Amino acid sequence: MLKFIQKKFRFWNIMSNSLYDDSNDEEDAKAVFSLNLKENIDILKNILGQSDDIVIREFAFGNSMKKNGAVVFIEGLTNKTIINENIIMPLMYGSRFAGSEEIPDIDNIDSIRKCMVAAGDVERVSIVDKAVESCLSGYTILIVDGSREVLIVNSSGWKSRGVEEPKTEAVVRGPREGFSETLRTNTALLRRKIKNPNLALKTIVIGKNTKTNVCIAYLKGTANARLIEEIIRRLKRINTDSILESGYIEQFIEDAPFSIFPTIANSEKPDIVAAKILEGRAAIMVDGTPFVLTVPMVFIENFQSAEDYYSRPYLASLIRMLRFLSYLISILAPAIYVALTTFHQELIPTPLLLTMAAAHEGVPFPAVIEAGIMIVTFEILREAGVRLPRPVGQAISIVGALVIGESAVSAGIIGAPMVIVVAITAVSSFVIPAQTDSGVILRFILLILAGAMGGFGIGIGLLGVYVHLASLRSFGVPYLAPIAPLVVRDLKDTLIRAPIWGKFTKPRSINWQDPERLEFRLYPDIEDEGKK
Repeated sequence: MLKFIQKKFRFWNIMSNSLYDDSNDEEDAKAVFSLNLKENIDILKNILGQSDDIVIREFAFGNSMKKNGAVVFIEGLTNKTIINENIIMPLMYGSRFAGSEEIPDIDNIDSIRKCMVAAGDVERVSIVDKAVESCLSGYTILIVDGSREVLIVNSSGWKSRGVEEPKTEAVVRGPREGFSETLRTNTALLRRKIKNPNLALKTIVIGKNTKTNVCIAYLKGTANARLIEEIIRRLKRINTDSILESGYIEQFIEDAPFSIFPTIANSEKPDIVAAKILEGRAAIMVDGTPFVLTVPMVFIENFQSAEDYYSRPYLASLIRMLRFLSYLISILAPAIYVALTTFHQELIPTPLLLTMAAAHEGVPFPAVIEAGIMIVTFEILREAGVRLPRPVGQAISIVGALVIGESAVSAGIIGAPMVIVVAITAVSSFVIPAQTDSGVILRFILLILAGAMGGFGIGIGLLGVYVHLASLRSFGVPYLAPIAPLVVRDLKDTLIRAPIWGKFTKPRSINWQDPERLEFRLYPDIEDEGKK
């Protein structure tokens, strides 16, 4: 009891201190610039510190060169050409050689913004905190003596990775471009896909130290207004010191944080994100990462691929069925093998049973321990292959699996059938990369249940998984839609993929405002063309 009271007291003490600190931060945020240039420079020096990458360039301008000013920027985040040619040069030389008369209202900061700074994005700011935040984001601060306002000029120009094909979502047919780590590049890629003025982009800054830009992209009139409000509410309640990747955002706003199944989807491909936005979903882009989140998410999305919609429906439907089968194999194969060899030998044909018994002869471990050892060994090899450099990692994963598997069988520690089962499980798990995490956990859970209760344990485990999936929601949308609850018209894009001309409505569980996707009866009709 005393420990409980002590923890509560410590919690309220921390909360009170944080509230006090927030009040101080609010007071600091309201600090404004003075009329004196030197004082303003000293203010920025005190806040930004004496870092070597902070550049402060003072200069004089005007017809008589009596007006003093300064630019403050961070080297490496800005484009010096923009600063020199669009800010300093017009002020120093343009105002000096413009004519014999002084440029009108040169003491007015707004006149300088309109007549002398040759940049597309210029903003007047009087609050110190906002100016410093813009400077840390790659903008340039222009200070003029005698003005309480400064100009924030967009001069961003840091090095960034270009648009490349995502290595995690390779396709045979379809666009090869992928998102990059620059937020504005990602928004431009979306604009190229969706040339609609209703495509709205709303940016929120999150993180006390990182000041990370988080952008919400959605289509007005298609996305549910309540969905956008809920996303904004969840994002604004995030109070943390840093946001370094979209995974941070995902863990803060997901519906079921204790579930092994993700309720927020992610992708590196603009065509996938654009397709989901057109269906009524919203995308969440985080500056500094190519992975874009999309909400709401349903379970069937894990088995869909962008390439399914670019190829003919027959092969796409067959491949989608193979994905479902591969997922079931990846989570059930070891458990079924253990259940059959331990509890239900009568279900195995006699010749096969004799072969398996001969292969298992001399193995000192029961089947469940044998399967557990092999699965853990595979996960170690997989993790080593991912973390090591690519050429070395591939050699380690392939050679390691062959050497360890062959040596284990030769030494009589593991039976040959178990190596085959684990190998099939490993290959099947790579077919659904989005469910790799949940697949590993389910594999171990079902293996333990099969070792304890056989087929009955597997049935209990699958029933529990289904009940859990049915209870999940993603931003108000049932996770198993359109299967539970059943929406018949949306089944055309689940186990099979209907032709594009047959998908004339958007998913009912996600979109209610603009359900029509295309005109009814748009399938090819050669007879009508001939009559024309």
